[in-house]
Amino acid sequence: MEKKETTYFGNKVIPAEEKKHRVLEIFTSVADKYDLMNDLMSFGTHRLWKRFVAEKTNLKPGDSAIDVCGGTADIAMLMAKKVSEKGKVVVYDINKEMLEFGRDKCIDKGFLKNIQYVQGDAEEIGFEDNTFNCATVGFGIRNVTHLEKAFKEMMRVVKPGGRVICLEFSHPTSKTFSKLYDLYSFKIMPEIGGIVTGNRDAYTYLPESIRKFPTQEELKKIMEGVGLFKVKYYNLFNGIAAVHVGVKV
Repeated sequence: MEKKETTYFGNKVIPAEEKKHRVLEIFTSVADKYDLMNDLMSFGTHRLWKRFVAEKTNLKPGDSAIDVCGGTADIAMLMAKKVSEKGKVVVYDINKEMLEFGRDKCIDKGFLKNIQYVQGDAEEIGFEDNTFNCATVGFGIRNVTHLEKAFKEMMRVVKPGGRVICLEFSHPTSKTFSKLYDLYSFKIMPEIGGIVTGNRDAYTYLPESIRKFPTQEELKKIMEGVGLFKVKYYNLFNGIAAVHVGVKV
């Protein structure tokens, strides 16, 4: 009998085919509180991290970009400012509720012309080769079943010379800081998540999935392995998050 492929969902080992559905359920349940929880969990610093990503895109007026797993559109709006109304930014997410929340937020903030919203899978991006000047993913790659597939797809839809940029929670560089971070992540974060969203399990999954995620060096090798060039990473806030940047040749 052929052995079924498995993957991690937090600390649980599950059939790989189930992960997409489970992730969909989590983000559907927390979509309307997602931004608030990001602010509470990171004490607002996620907004600075996303600005750092936008600066690393090298986008100019008239360019185009895609934000994969783009959800509530924070990074997309920052990129939309850079490409101006002459350019285009696509918010690409598998979750309908997150996309709708992001679209409403963009409209409220006056982004009416240069942002599009497309529902789709990060492992099978529904755009042609060499479409965008840049592809970003912020706090989403962790939830994808096959990292290599997602990075290959991001690279495929980017033009030669364009960038693929990943912002993700990562592994603290200090052991002392790491212990404090574990205490916060596993004890306090689920309690806050339960109170704010009514879904404690979603914010138990989050820290578990971060611990199972590749280290900064491992993720760099994965990106290099799919063919990205000049991959480098930047640790943010002692490695709580990291930004990886690769270039398509």
